[in-house]
Amino acid sequence: MMLGRRSFLAGAACAAALAPHAAMAAPKIAIVDWALLETALALGIVPAAAVELMLYRQVVIEPAVPGEVLDLGLRGSVNFELLAAVAPDVIYGSNYSAWAHPQMERIAPVRSLPIYVSGEQPFAKAQAAMRKMAADFALEREAEDYISATDAELAKRGERLAQHRSRPLLIINIGDPRHFRAFGGDSMFGDVATKMGFENAWGIKTSYSATAPVGLEVLADYPEAIVIMISPIPPDAKRVMPQSALWQVMPAVREGRSFVLEPINPFGGLPAARRFARLLEEALRAAA
Repeated sequence: MMLGRRSFLAGAACAAALAPHAAMAAPKIAIVDWALLETALALGIVPAAAVELMLYRQVVIEPAVPGEVLDLGLRGSVNFELLAAVAPDVIYGSNYSAWAHPQMERIAPVRSLPIYVSGEQPFAKAQAAMRKMAADFALEREAEDYISATDAELAKRGERLAQHRSRPLLIINIGDPRHFRAFGGDSMFGDVATKMGFENAWGIKTSYSATAPVGLEVLADYPEAIVIMISPIPPDAKRVMPQSALWQVMPAVREGRSFVLEPINPFGGLPAARRFARLLEEALRAAA
């Protein structure tokens, strides 16, 4: 069955209480969504198990996952036998893991907290997910502190970048030497950029994700934009693009307005939002 907050609290009533700011040992939980894993760790909740941790440490990076968290395999191919052996009290997932919820519900109740929903802004959904998860563990104060600190951080970083806000941001991910994906205003990156006071150059809605691959030549349609590239960049693109005449002729590249940020989870929670804001500020201020 899908698990609501009341059911969760009833099931967890006998678990040990969590001291403020301490890592949680009980009730035992598993998490099969990276955005929710970020959210839990930001609240000081350490799950017994989560998914695809090797790639998480390369792409998501923060919050760091403690070494004792068991890896349940790929997000798209959860190891159900291992999950059953973990015997969690509850499993946290989202609409991305809905395909697996029927099998998971045979192991433990599933608590679904979607962040990426078509037609809804992900930043507000990430706030809501944090509040709901925090309420499950009596961590409401910690959640409100984190949410308030996030809002303040985005505002301050945006203010410090005021001199750059006259230009729109074109936030992209390189797919191959000739194609990119763009993040619209309904993506987490686009949502955060707007909250920081930037205009998103890519005005087309992207259904909370990035667009399908677009030809590199389309960058020429945005001559005034600051181009922000989210890593990782494929090895062949790293090798070919610096020598590409098409790439070099793009206004943002020619005029030194293209920047590469370290990896950030494009489907993350509030920690990913903060990481994007920090890396964006560092890149733009370093070039000022």
